[in-house]
Amino acid sequence: MNRAKLREELRRDEGERLHAYRDSVGIYTIGVGHMLGTSPRMLDITPGESAALLERDIDNAEALAWSLIQNADVWANDLRSRALINMAFNLGNRLAAFEKFLTAVSASDWEQAAVEMLNSKWAGQVGDRATRLAQMIATGAEIVETA
Repeated sequence: MNRAKLREELRRDEGERLHAYRDSVGIYTIGVGHMLGTSPRMLDITPGESAALLERDIDNAEALAWSLIQNADVWANDLRSRALINMAFNLGNRLAAFEKFLTAVSASDWEQAAVEMLNSKWAGQVGDRATRLAQMIATGAEIVETA
């Protein structure tokens, strides 16, 4: 998996802030989508600390994704694996509740997996991110974004 590309995508999708802030559901967050909880343990971090948190969070998201999907076809395709890890990064353990999506991915039914992604409350919450990730899952090919 192209980890550099995944980091770039996560920074685009999550943003990066070196000062703790409350996210859309009131959870304190810092760095690239790193959740601190309801009371922050840290208020400011350096760019290096943000990068270290991101690496650890990617490792955790990848482990979660691997625990939910053992389909080698996913992991053989860089875009599909990045899309799945991106979802795991954003959703955490809530990804396990996407049962129809996970069933479609396990069966390599990429079109249905994309439909299940977009047919969720999550897709409405994250907008363009869901559309991009669904395209990555559906096609397994690089998306050419136009301005």
